[in-house]
Amino acid sequence: MARDEVLKKRWDVLVDKLSKQFADGEILDLDAIIYLIGVQELGKIKKFKKDDKINLMHIAICRLLEPYGYYEFSHVDKDGWPHYEIKESLPPLKAGEQSVLMKEAIVSYFVATEYIN
Repeated sequence: MARDEVLKKRWDVLVDKLSKQFADGEILDLDAIIYLIGVQELGKIKKFKKDDKINLMHIAICRLLEPYGYYEFSHVDKDGWPHYEIKESLPPLKAGEQSVLMKEAIVSYFVATEYIN
């Protein structure tokens, strides 16, 4: 099976599983999944303010792109929020390329955590 086909199959399995677990079967989009990863990485569940939600997505993106060499974990602040340093700027990507990169990173994240195969 081609790499793109494997990614699509794993992505579909992941979206289905997360949607059933966290959205009562409504289909989660890419941003919602990134948000969930941010909450997972923070390790706290509470009512988040709008700015917190943006920061959670930032944490998730940094964590997801860390294995690709774009970010490196720096520290956890006094409030328990992880911080990352930019190691390398992302190359200019078209919207579709960004989406594929993020889906690939998300699938890798959930394979590593053994949430999916």
